[in-house]
Formats: sequence, C-alpha cells, structure tokens
Amino acid sequence: MQQAAQPDRVVSLPTLRVGGGVAGGSLIEMMPATPACVASKANPTQQSGVEAISVFDIFKIGVGPSSSHTMGPWRATQRFLRAIDERVGLTNVQRIQVDLFGSLAKTGKGHGTDLAVVLALAGEDPVTCKVEGLTDRFHAILRNKRLRLAGDREIGFDAGTDIRFHMDRALPFHPNGVTFTAFLKPGNQWDRPPASLPTSSSPSNTSSNTSNIKADRPEAGPTETSETYYSVGGGFVVQENESPSGHRAVTLPFPIEHASELLAYCEKHRSSIPQIVLRNELAWRAESDIRLDLIKIWREMHACIWRGCTTDGILPGGLNVVRRAASMSRKMLEGDAPAGIDAWTSAVKASVRDFEHILKWVSAFALAVNEENACFGRVVTAPTNGAAGVIPAVMMYARCFKDMSDDKTIAFMLTSGEIGSLFKKGATISAAMGGCQAEIGVSSAMAAAGLTQVLGGSPGQVLMAAEIAMEHHLGMTCDPIGGLVQIPCIERNIMGAIKAITAANVAMESNPATAKVSLDQVIATMWQTAKDMSTKYKETAEGGLAVAVTISEC
Repeated sequence: MQQAAQPDRVVSLPTLRVGGGVAGGSLIEMMPATPACVASKANPTQQSGVEAISVFDIFKIGVGPSSSHTMGPWRATQRFLRAIDERVGLTNVQRIQVDLFGSLAKTGKGHGTDLAVVLALAGEDPVTCKVEGLTDRFHAILRNKRLRLAGDREIGFDAGTDIRFHMDRALPFHPNGVTFTAFLKPGNQWDRPPASLPTSSSPSNTSSNTSNIKADRPEAGPTETSETYYSVGGGFVVQENESPSGHRAVTLPFPIEHASELLAYCEKHRSSIPQIVLRNELAWRAESDIRLDLIKIWREMHACIWRGCTTDGILPGGLNVVRRAASMSRKMLEGDAPAGIDAWTSAVKASVRDFEHILKWVSAFALAVNEENACFGRVVTAPTNGAAGVIPAVMMYARCFKDMSDDKTIAFMLTSGEIGSLFKKGATISAAMGGCQAEIGVSSAMAAAGLTQVLGGSPGQVLMAAEIAMEHHLGMTCDPIGGLVQIPCIERNIMGAIKAITAANVAMESNPATAKVSLDQVIATMWQTAKDMSTKYKETAEGGLAVAVTISEC
C-alpha cells in the first residue's frame, strides 16, 4: 500500500468558496501554495504505478447508448485514422476492415458499435456531431456502400463485409476488442508490421509478428496493416503495446489509488475531498478552465434531462419501449411543460415538494437521461453511458430541492469523479468485465459521495456514503434484453439514483469510525465478484433477462 503523504511536507490547499455563481467572481480562491508541492515531474510524492485519472476522464460529453460499445469504438476508430494519416497518409488507403470481438460482437448491433465505427470513419466526432439525423446518416452510408474517409476522400465501404462480428472469439486482455485493418495502395507500407492477437492478459506484452486475424484471412501482405484496441469501459480506450504517456503520465501532488490514501490526505491537510482533487486537477488545467468545463458538463446533463422530460415517443431497436419521462413531467406540473429549459426548471423547483413528488421527479430525471441515451442522444458519460442517468438525476435533485449552487455543483463533481477513479483503478467500470455493478453500482456510489459532500458531510462520511451505495449493488448482472441499453438498464438508473440519495442521508447520520466495511473493502469485493461472475452476465445478452424475455414478447 502507498504512503499517504510525506510527514514533513506542508501543502496549502485551495478553498472552495460556497455561494455565488460562476459569473460572480472567482469560484475557487487559492491560498499561497508551497512551490514544491505544485504538480511537477520532479515531485517525490508521486508513486510509481498509480494511474493519473482526471475528473474529465470520468465525465465526458458524447453520444449514446453505450460508453464501452459506442464511445470507445468511436474513439478507437479515430485513433486508428490518425495513426494511418501520420504514417502513410489517408490518401493512400483503399479500404478499411473492422473486426469486433467478444462483447463488442455480441451486443454491438444493439449498442450501436457499427454506427460508431462507420460515423468515425466518415469523420464525425461524438462531442460535436449533430445528433439529429445520426442514424439516417449511418443508414445512408450502409445503402450507398461508400463513405468519405475522415470526411474527405470517398472510398468504398460495405458494412456487410467490412465489419465482421466474431461472436465466438474474445481477445485475452479485455472482452471489448476491435482490430482495424487498412489496405493501402501498392507501394505504401506501414513503418511497423501488422499487430497480432494478444498472447497474455496485458496489452503491453503482445507479440506483433503475425496478423491479428490470421485464422480468418491470408497472411498480411506489404500493403496492409492492422492495429488492435480495447474499449475498457467508460469510453476509455487502450491500444496494444501502449504505455502511459502524455495525459496519463502526468505527476500529481496527491497520487491516489485507495480511498484510505484520499482520507489520509484530507486528515493530514485538514481539507475536504474536492480540495484534494482540485489540486490534482491543476496538473492538467488552470483553475478557471476546471470551473468552466465542469459547469459546461453539468449544463449538458441539465439539457439532456430537459430534452428527455419534454420528448414523447417509442425508443428504437424493436422492444417498443414507450418513453415515460415526459408524461411524468406533465403530470407533476399539471399540464404541458413551459417552453424552454429555464422556464421548465423553474416550474420543477416551484412544484409540490413532498416526499412522493420529489421521488417521482428523481425518477423522471433518471428516466429522461437514459431515454435520450437509448435514442443516440447527447449524454454525459458518468462514468458510463448505460449508467448516465444516476448522477444527473441526483444533481438535478440537489439543484432543484436542496438549492445546490454552481460552487457546490463543482464540489459534487470533483468528489464523485474521484470516487469513479477509485473504482476504475481498484476494480472496473466496464459491464463487460464486471456486470452492472460496475456501471449502476459505481455511478450510485459516485452520486452518493457527491451529494454527501454538498450536504456538508465530512470526508469520512463521503466515503461511507459511496461504500453504502455500492454495497447494495454488489453482484448486479448486466443482461440487456435484445442487446439494447433499455431493459432493464433504464429503470436501473432510477434505482441507482434513489439508493444514492438514501446512502447519503444514512451516511450523514452516521459515524464513519464505527463502520464495519470500508470503501476499499467494498471495491475489492466488487472486483472479486466481477471475476467470479459468469460471462453470461457481462454484457453478452446470454443470460438473465436477456434470455428470459425475447424481443418478440415485447
């Protein structure tokens, strides 16, 4: 276990000033910092082997319905195109073939993996693309069997043959594997040979002297090259033979791998969790950028809730799931929603505030986000798309019914983001690795921690709330009916949000010193449970509700 901090170092930490808004002056007032403690590559407190994860790695704006099956493959495709362009130029590419393995193959159709790959090849970006007409543009490419590579030169692309779903094959490192092969014009060759299938559990120990898909096609010739990537959950992508560099190689003043270390930093420096996390974030961004970018992410969450609460219809995919958030909103507002997001939000705040109505609003908020997610809408990965409704629902609850300010919103996000990082480092945030406990369970723990922070909880109570929330999601399976992120996924977001609020309230009335289970213990237990869980319950649609209920029955 790492040491929490060097005992002879004194660190002045930022103070989060509660009250006021983003436009009302400095959100985070910085006290003078000890120069030696500012993040630098020479900082002796940085421990080897600790992954540096920013809150902006946990919260990412993108497109539904899946962070691991949509966002991850989209980003992997973009990385492959950049690699080709840097080495031989995209103008020398004649054809591209995509091979999907494991969970990406088994639930890729329902999760929009093929859509993500095709639109990425066509030059679209999940953050900036126009979500309206997204599926229409995808189907147009399928019909025409041609696309503009990276939005530029047109090449032939037949998704029926150029995207191959290997249902019976999974790569050793992670269930979500994808191999891209570029066929180049004669006379062009990559500056390294085609990559090979991994031969160990680590992407960094991979032989690269044979073709990735040797069993499926002839030996790679001099005019083709392959690269393999893994979508490891939450939109994170790892390439074969990749070692930490750049963003992930940054040195942090407070390296954190375990909750106990985070708590030790807080106690040593008499600081809150968001203060510690903020100091780490300064290794990547200026304070003003942190503030503005977090509020931008919150506004995307808010807009997603509003769109979901004002849009009726049937979700795509064949299950014929009826959208419910809009009808719930109308019923609680006793009429049609006021025009515009601000008017609607004001109406929500002014509505009846008894327990039953607030419970229904939280449910509507969570439903709204995941109904948007299921329609390939704009969502925020938090920490995944399948669990994208939990944290926005709890934040909207706090904004509407607990008067959470912009300052407290930022404290919420810094806190919850760090909890998500702890789960990613100590376990997984990928349903393909750990079932739904890795998505809804983690998001509920994150939301519980963030809410406890803004309610005035101590660092110990914040960590206790996260532990309580996860403890009661342990063992939850991922069994999407029809391979779609709809049933039971959408309603599970409601349950995750309600459990988070409950966990926060229980923690606020508890003494962490008397807790029998620590957050570190529950993270370790979650990971062991994930390893023990059958692959049928890990986003393969081969067990649970996915086989008990068929699309025809819906």
